[in-house]
Amino acid sequence: MRIRHFAYVSLIALALTGCNDALETAQVDLSKVKNKVEQPLPPHILAAMSAKGMDRNSPIMIRIFKEEGAMEIWKAKTDNRFDKIADYKICAWSGRLGPKVKTGDRQAPEGFYDLTRANLNPNSKYYLAINTGFPNRYDAANGRTGSDLMIHGACSSSGCYSMTDQQVLEIYAFARDAFKGGQATVQLQAFPFRMTAENMVKHRLDSNYDFWKMLKVGYDNFEVTKRPPEVAVCEKKYVFNQQVTDGGAFNAAGKCPAMSTPPALAAALASYGKTYDADYAKAMSKYDGMAWYDPSEAERKAVVAKLRKGRELAFAPTGTSLEAGRMVKVAELEDLMAKRTAQSVTTQTATGAIPAAPAQPQAVAVATAAPAVVPVPMQNPLAFTAPEPQETAEAAAKKPFWKFWARN
Repeated sequence: MRIRHFAYVSLIALALTGCNDALETAQVDLSKVKNKVEQPLPPHILAAMSAKGMDRNSPIMIRIFKEEGAMEIWKAKTDNRFDKIADYKICAWSGRLGPKVKTGDRQAPEGFYDLTRANLNPNSKYYLAINTGFPNRYDAANGRTGSDLMIHGACSSSGCYSMTDQQVLEIYAFARDAFKGGQATVQLQAFPFRMTAENMVKHRLDSNYDFWKMLKVGYDNFEVTKRPPEVAVCEKKYVFNQQVTDGGAFNAAGKCPAMSTPPALAAALASYGKTYDADYAKAMSKYDGMAWYDPSEAERKAVVAKLRKGRELAFAPTGTSLEAGRMVKVAELEDLMAKRTAQSVTTQTATGAIPAAPAQPQAVAVATAAPAVVPVPMQNPLAFTAPEPQETAEAAAKKPFWKFWARN
């Protein structure tokens, strides 16, 4: 038994070296963890919190960037703004860039998700897990299906974001402490990539581009305010940091109510937008006639194949899209995409599967939307079938201190 235990610890150590050589901060010896659910954050993180002016139980937010293979933990400071307190290299995520659409597509979710205590799974077979809450109201309104999509340990993914056990131990502790401090919902923001002007230009020919432009509005709101945006859904699209007028309410599939952006936020976003537009024009000139080739999951696994040698089959790290992808001429990209589509149809025909219709770009206006209130999800975080409640004056008065734009 002791030999087995030593082998397990050694395997984890090797996994850490392979998956997280650049951003690893989780260095806990799992053999010394007596209660993983209550394991405290390590002293170096607590010291960093103190230096940044953060309370141990203040609210957090989680950000994911698929292409970079990065996960970030942001935490509220005493000045009510959020700052990054930890980042991790994602050990494995399946599929390729783009949202999850249906059960079995192996895609990891992209979008904005509210996590409650009910999303924490202390009994996961993957050490510890946090349910992403997919499908949320946006996903449900757009007919997207899937369940049990997690942030978990074990470094193996089929639609999840898989970390090492040491990493998920810390991430779980961040969420646990925030909930203990009174945070009702932790916002998870999952993006295809950092939504800079250069990245948007590189991915401008992707079929998911309109969907990503919609997510970018929420990304921009956070970049400007350093506070998680209020997120709502109406007309089957996300809206961010919007104040409802005339007693209206948000309905995921219904018409958007009359709403407006707080003046101070609108001014800040306009200034941010001017800089972005200038950067976008420069990037268009830089990448004229070029676009990004998004690698397949198999291509991402190939760049880290050597890490799997001598390991158990369950250990399945994936390289980042930045490692496996590349800039190509537009004509070459179109040819590669045509070959990929043909191969997919051939494979599905050979297996008897019915070819899925290609993902259709979202017809999304340049939304500046966000919910005036963050509804508390039901105990089952996978189902959002109840109508969204209207905000009362009493509820507005009790808004958490970090919901700055919704109060002022």
